[in-house]
Amino acid sequence: MTDSAAWREEVKAVLRHEGKRSGGAREAVVDALAGHDCCVSAQEIADELRGGESRVGLASVYRALELLHGEGLVQRVDLGGGGYRYEPILPGGEHHHHVVCDRCGEVTAFEDPTLERAIERMERRLRRVVSAHDVVLHADCRRCAARA
Repeated sequence: MTDSAAWREEVKAVLRHEGKRSGGAREAVVDALAGHDCCVSAQEIADELRGGESRVGLASVYRALELLHGEGLVQRVDLGGGGYRYEPILPGGEHHHHVVCDRCGEVTAFEDPTLERAIERMERRLRRVVSAHDVVLHADCRRCAARA
């Protein structure tokens, strides 16, 4: 089972356990999120859904995202500059971090095992259990750096 398929099943199971009805808007948002490799904004999801056959409005997208975030199924990522982006929290705990260009807003995902080990060392040193983390780096993308 792919990560996105496993996440979809996790969403269904959690919402069913919580007694939440399945709805067309929520399912469309889940499908849209599952189709992305990195974080997306509510507006981007709404635009994507409007481009298809869905009639899901921005308010419905925000309600679905807030429910999914409240249930611990999506991560809300603050990249700075106002507004959030959202991405699935995968059942196996796999995740990545982000580099954002402050000039054009391009977001790039990255993984770094050395960084993960450093966070684990910090966890031991602080004698805490880190329940979640996200690293956001700010740097000019290649296009913007070339223009500077």
